[in-house]
Amino acid sequence: MSVNGVSAREIDIAYGRDVVVRAASIALAAGTVTALIGPNGSGKSTLLRALARLHPPVAGDVAFADGTDLRVLSARDLARRITLLSQQRTAPGGLAVRELVEFGRHPHRSRWGGRDPEGPSAVERAMTLTGLTALADRPVQALSGGQAQRVWLASCLAQDTALLLLDEPTTFLDLRYQVEILDVVRDLADEHGVGVGVVLHDLDQAAAVADRLLLLEGGRVTAEGAPADVLTSENLTRAYGIRVDVHIDPVDGRMHTRAVGRFNEAAIRTA
Repeated sequence: MSVNGVSAREIDIAYGRDVVVRAASIALAAGTVTALIGPNGSGKSTLLRALARLHPPVAGDVAFADGTDLRVLSARDLARRITLLSQQRTAPGGLAVRELVEFGRHPHRSRWGGRDPEGPSAVERAMTLTGLTALADRPVQALSGGQAQRVWLASCLAQDTALLLLDEPTTFLDLRYQVEILDVVRDLADEHGVGVGVVLHDLDQAAAVADRLLLLEGGRVTAEGAPADVLTSENLTRAYGIRVDVHIDPVDGRMHTRAVGRFNEAAIRTA
């Protein structure tokens, strides 16, 4: 793994006395996209939060590829290395879009003078990538859910870290911006060497954007590897408790999944 990677090894994570993630290992490398998939409550978001030191494990360890334990870093130094787009976010009242995006530059500002020479260009680049330039002066509270999601993502991008953690980044977004945000994720890895860990519920999106997948069930990683190795009908049917078919599109070569319920199963029988 490159110097910009991060890994968790055999970690347990608990809420109180309840261990919700058991013996989980994950490694994020520079220039790669790793997607965490699995049913609700399987531990995807919890595992991602552990990589950002927001939910410290009760067993195992989390460290950067250079051997630095996350626990020894100050909050500022950690925020210069890794950033997380979480599901729960509350914007202070009265902020415009640009002001919220600028929050991402806080770890890079000097402690006393607030100097950040690269800040303006980083903010502009983040807003351009997320399609927010025209909304720069609009109050955040006046935005739709999808627009607000893009503002929070832009703030993470403005933080300009080598590791980026995204917890369901396409939530609330319409089809266009789902595709464009995943394109940005792929570009960050391919063109800028960013290591990305992302929680996704859409299995087809995960197959399209990720280099590696982790399938979680009941707090355990039950499959890991390339999308073709993880997204099998056997794995997905077991994990989700419903028949899931997997096929490769003969035209574009992409993987597609389909959960088979009562209605489309009947359609299959009569086809």
